[in-house]
Amino acid sequence: MKFKSYYIFSIIGIVLIAATYFAPIWGVALQSIQYPKSMYPEGIRIDFKYNGVYNGCEGIKEREELATNAGADCLMEMNAINHFIGMYPIVQGLNLDNTSEYPVYYVFDTEKDAEGNDVYDPVTGKIIKIDVTPKALKFLDFVMTNSPYIFVIFVLLAFYFMLSPGKLNSVFAIIPALVPFYFLLFYIAYLYWYGHNLSMHGGGAFAGIKPFMPTVFGEGKVAQFTTESYPYYGFFLAVGAFASMIFAWLLKRKDLKKAEV
Repeated sequence: MKFKSYYIFSIIGIVLIAATYFAPIWGVALQSIQYPKSMYPEGIRIDFKYNGVYNGCEGIKEREELATNAGADCLMEMNAINHFIGMYPIVQGLNLDNTSEYPVYYVFDTEKDAEGNDVYDPVTGKIIKIDVTPKALKFLDFVMTNSPYIFVIFVLLAFYFMLSPGKLNSVFAIIPALVPFYFLLFYIAYLYWYGHNLSMHGGGAFAGIKPFMPTVFGEGKVAQFTTESYPYYGFFLAVGAFASMIFAWLLKRKDLKKAEV
């Protein structure tokens, strides 16, 4: 097989796509007077990957009641803060506690009789619970938990683009090349969804917090909290993958045009 000029950028793109899956893409931190810099140098921080949301605290100086073997569990703290304003729990994807019967983002209500009283199971004597988890959260969890297979498809498409001689297979380069934009699409859409669905406490906003658009990039303010939202190194790996695959696509087009002459 003759080595082609676009192979180099295709291989770089494939490596970067694979690396992107394992790297944190974005980081969000909450700063507040109740979380002093001496204890929380970066605030209450969570990190986003394609396969889930993770604790972003290192646990060196954080409060003892939050400390775990992996550091302070700022993901749990973030969920507690969000719950206070009526926001739904964060979908964690593959970063799950498998000891629970249901994922932590599931939401349940209780079955009521005609008079509005809780209905009990005659066999167990326990209150009958109804799953009222929004479908939007279940879809997000589906995408996150299946992200390993999605990325395998991206890599296979990139290899097919590189190794096949076809003139009309640009789509096999473009689909994996768009990997940073897939994250941004979901990130922005679900920030909007979370900020406009403050109904964990029985419908409508809670404690005077009106529906809002959380900060996508930069600093914002919600109640007494300052929000910081910035890309992490994984996002730049994804951008590198995009650039590499586009360069490979352009070089392949050039090589194919030369071959036609």
